[in-house]
Amino acid sequence: AADAYARVRGLGAVCITYCVGGLKVANPVAGAFAEKSPVVVISGAPGMKEREKNPLLHHKVREFDTQKKVFEQLTVASTVLSDPQTAFAEIDRVLHAALRYKRPVYLELPRDLAGVPGSPHHQPADIHVTSNPRILEAALADAEEMINRARQPVILADVEVHRFGLQDLLLQFAEKNNLPIAATILGKSVIGEHHPHYMGVYEGAMGREDVRRYVEASDCVILLGAFMTDINLGIYTARLDPARSIYATSEKLSVRYHTFEEVRFKDFMRGLLRLKLRRRALGKIPRPEPLAAFQPAAGKKSLTVKRLFQRLNAFLKDDTVVVADVGDALFGAADLYIRHRTDFLGPAYYASMGFAVPAAIGAQLANPKLRPLVLVGDGAFQMTGMELATAARYNLNPIVVVLNNRGYGTERHIHDGPYNDVWAWNYHLVPDVLGAGRGFAVDTEAQLDQALQAAEQHTESFCLLDVRLDPLDRSPALQRLAERLAAKV
Repeated sequence: AADAYARVRGLGAVCITYCVGGLKVANPVAGAFAEKSPVVVISGAPGMKEREKNPLLHHKVREFDTQKKVFEQLTVASTVLSDPQTAFAEIDRVLHAALRYKRPVYLELPRDLAGVPGSPHHQPADIHVTSNPRILEAALADAEEMINRARQPVILADVEVHRFGLQDLLLQFAEKNNLPIAATILGKSVIGEHHPHYMGVYEGAMGREDVRRYVEASDCVILLGAFMTDINLGIYTARLDPARSIYATSEKLSVRYHTFEEVRFKDFMRGLLRLKLRRRALGKIPRPEPLAAFQPAAGKKSLTVKRLFQRLNAFLKDDTVVVADVGDALFGAADLYIRHRTDFLGPAYYASMGFAVPAAIGAQLANPKLRPLVLVGDGAFQMTGMELATAARYNLNPIVVVLNNRGYGTERHIHDGPYNDVWAWNYHLVPDVLGAGRGFAVDTEAQLDQALQAAEQHTESFCLLDVRLDPLDRSPALQRLAERLAAKV
């Protein structure tokens, strides 16, 4: 929840109990670190005086600093506030690191220091990091030359454009120079997908064929804030040549094979607007398929994954934020038509199952004007789905679609076996267990249509759709990947 809150608002926080709480959140904090989500982890801890004879206090594991050592590996900065005279300065340092690097940080407060006054002479540090101006100008000059020489330049925008709040700069650059934009699956909804410059999600063989061809035919791919991960690259089926790329992130900047140090990502993005580029016609570019009215099939024909996502595409509203869990819920959602920026959340790099339901809570608390549409497999739902009780407690109203294929569907296509099956729950009866919400059993297209219409009208609490699917069915995205991988063997 704190991770999703940070993705929507720019900073999140979670307060934990020493060790028994802290080690529970280690995995989601690891995901936040991997995907650059700035979450402040605040932990209580035994008092400093209690530690003097190394007693076996409850919650302790090995040494008193064991939890801190764990979080040192999962955060970009950490501290124990053990000295009142330096505590404020340490808090400033750690929070600055969260905002600068867009990654989690860790603050530990011993309980015997909670009420102790800090230094009365503390002055907040004015920490402003700037680029080396000569190196910045050299990088921009190389970028200008490469883009002007290009026949078919294209922008590939990713997650750091979200995290650093650079969507406006991205749009200004694209519109000023008539450049088309594709997004990665991790960066999906970096701009509203109705924009005329937007082509779709590029993810190698997993993505739409027209987007893949256009991006891979480009002689100048401008990668902005991109993570070169296996999932972003369609399980390494992407074909992006560094010799034809400009690669700019918060950690690296290169134009072809020339690497530039000491250049901030935001400064480079601003500098792109100053380039003297020849404005070209946008031309014919791939576009997301136009939305078609959904007509439910007559009779009791079973629902398919493809038809499910077609209906969901027509269901999305201006106030919908899509929260997708790992698996076909995520891959299938790549083709959804997202209305506004940062209205799509999914763990498309770290890929830890169980993300979506808690994330929906954080997203709606971060922006109460949004209504989450949660896409989650039955295996992932069994891990964290009962957090719908928290949604009910805070009067939140996500619409949860459980892709019930009786197991870990994506894993079945990788290595099938009975270990991919999960126990069958009556998911539509979960609201009865929790004493809140509405549940719907969905087997056919007509039932899906009716359930979504009813869920849209039911705004008092959450709704849960138990969508029963064939165990071997899969989304068009997963099907594309399987076909292209098979063609290579």
